[in-house]
Amino acid sequence: MLPDLVRILLPAAIAFVVGVAATPLLTHYLYAYKAWKKRPGKQTLDGAIAHEFYRLHHENEVRAPRMGGIVVWGSVVLTILGIAIFAQIIPIPALKDLNFLSRNQTWLPLAALLVGAFIGLIDDLMVIRQSGEGLRLRFRLLIVVLLSSFVGWWFFDKLDVTAVNIPFAAPLELGWLIIPLFVLVSLSLYASGVIDGIDGLSGGVFASIFASYTIIAFTQNQIDLAAFTACVVGGLLAFLWFNVPPARFYMSDTGTMGLTLAIGTIAFMTDDLGGGVGISVLPIIGALLVVTVLSDIAQVFSKRFLGRKLLRIAPLHHHFEAIGWSGPKVVMRYWILSVVFSFAGVIIALAALP
Repeated sequence: MLPDLVRILLPAAIAFVVGVAATPLLTHYLYAYKAWKKRPGKQTLDGAIAHEFYRLHHENEVRAPRMGGIVVWGSVVLTILGIAIFAQIIPIPALKDLNFLSRNQTWLPLAALLVGAFIGLIDDLMVIRQSGEGLRLRFRLLIVVLLSSFVGWWFFDKLDVTAVNIPFAAPLELGWLIIPLFVLVSLSLYASGVIDGIDGLSGGVFASIFASYTIIAFTQNQIDLAAFTACVVGGLLAFLWFNVPPARFYMSDTGTMGLTLAIGTIAFMTDDLGGGVGISVLPIIGALLVVTVLSDIAQVFSKRFLGRKLLRIAPLHHHFEAIGWSGPKVVMRYWILSVVFSFAGVIIALAALP
């Protein structure tokens, strides 16, 4: 029987190799079909033109393709299905041990990843048209609400999840309110997808988050789930290999939507189901995602009620660019902070285990 660490780390390595090997073919087609925005610029949350964003990024937006997130979820899917198929057709015990596609641990996060990636892909395909208009925000939010409502109901009705574990305290019993909580967490995570704004930024932050939940799931003996999250880390590292400045492509919605929805599912799976505190430590492990969302909210609030902008440009990472920080400096410092917050969240999660 394979050691648990091998069952976790080997899929991550395979996903990395698959992603690196497949990327040249993907980028060939992305560049051949000019899969980038045809017109630079974007609107702020209150509908105004983001002039500062245009000043900072008008050249980059139209120089590299979108849909780089395909590298992440594509390498994960190929790894999962490849191992599962070989485990079925080749009667080798090691392959059977390596197969982590399981109904009780990986079906839900994999489904969340793929549904989010598919909707994001549709949005990306619409954005790269000459008009540059993707799916309406209200439609994307509706998809997130519907999907997260279903997954939340699954946790409540099928898996009997009715409580959230609190570190060093008694569990918080919520009953059916676990469903709207899951919807709220999913919407918040989806909103944080705007962190995909500078070369290498989102890939590094997401990799730290999934690596953290790999450790948490492993310590809670959720080996298949840990293998899944490690596999995502492998896909993210493959993406980062080509996304460091100057980026060969951008993650865009097909990456961020799938990843943020998967994070929410994984946080809930490492909570009451695994005997841990996966939900409570999510704001710590994903602190930079929280900051990204709050900076957007604060900017809108300040403009509407105070009549002035709080930041030069929101979210916060673009504000740092606007005041003179180079893109690589912002990215490196965000990576450092992401690792620090991830360690803090993991320490709390492990200390709270019974």
